[in-house]
Amino acid sequence: MDEDLWIDLRAACADLDPGTELVTPVSERRFEIDAIDPDRIAVRFTDSGEQQPLWREQFEVFVDRLPDEAIPVDDLPPRVEPYAAVLTLSGEYTVTDDAITHDPERAVGGESPYLISAIEARTTPERIHDDALLLADFVERLEGDVEEPKTLDTGSLTDLYVLLSDVQRGADRLRTTVRDPLLERLGLDQRLSGRFGAVRRTTRERRRPKDEETVFDALDEHGIPREWVTGVDRDKLDVVLAVTDLSKSAVYDVEEDVYVQKIESDETEKGTRLEGLATRIDELQDEAGDELYAELAAIEDRLEEALSAD
Repeated sequence: MDEDLWIDLRAACADLDPGTELVTPVSERRFEIDAIDPDRIAVRFTDSGEQQPLWREQFEVFVDRLPDEAIPVDDLPPRVEPYAAVLTLSGEYTVTDDAITHDPERAVGGESPYLISAIEARTTPERIHDDALLLADFVERLEGDVEEPKTLDTGSLTDLYVLLSDVQRGADRLRTTVRDPLLERLGLDQRLSGRFGAVRRTTRERRRPKDEETVFDALDEHGIPREWVTGVDRDKLDVVLAVTDLSKSAVYDVEEDVYVQKIESDETEKGTRLEGLATRIDELQDEAGDELYAELAAIEDRLEEALSAD
């Protein structure tokens, strides 16, 4: 990757508004630009808080193939998806026919098909509220037993899975933001209780290697061969697999894990359904208000009768 392209790409990332999110092309994981360094761009996934460094040298491996051929989006391994999404922020690379291409005439610096659209730009609490409301209404209307999924028709089962996935993703993200201020209020071995439950502080050790030079100096000082700790970097290996003819089976022992992946969430349909729900809730609140008023009036009458009898 030439110096000008690297400078432009880093500038495009720096110009993004705070809180701006991108989404990975295949797995649809949202992430933010977390840090911009001379040799890397660090991103943080908003669903887990996991950070992934995107190294300049790996961008170089990626773009070396692009002047000659496009890279189909569906062929991108999960760890390479952020590279592709961030690269499309540059003024030289974009997406054409579901493939990453080098196309300076169509690419616009700072714009990307993987930037989160305005339709999806609701705050996390708003999204959780709306999705949870839709889920509750959907479950109430289901013609079948949610605890016996086999009784549901295919369309209902699909919609239920999508809504459950949306609620879980939003709740997990919000839980991460709630955790830090709660930790500030939790002392060692302290338990905090609320109306719905209790929490306590738990410590888990997570280790991350120091920079390579520091590690090698420490090994040399203790007479430990460097070869004992050097090995294959999976992130870099995935980039190589994405842009070369190297077979995945040649470097990985591959086991298939079959699962259901949510590939689309229809925000337009959800918005329409929410509007209908809002109208129904207003109507129900009016009816409930009338019933509550009548019940309170009846209680007052009974109290007055009781007091008069005394």
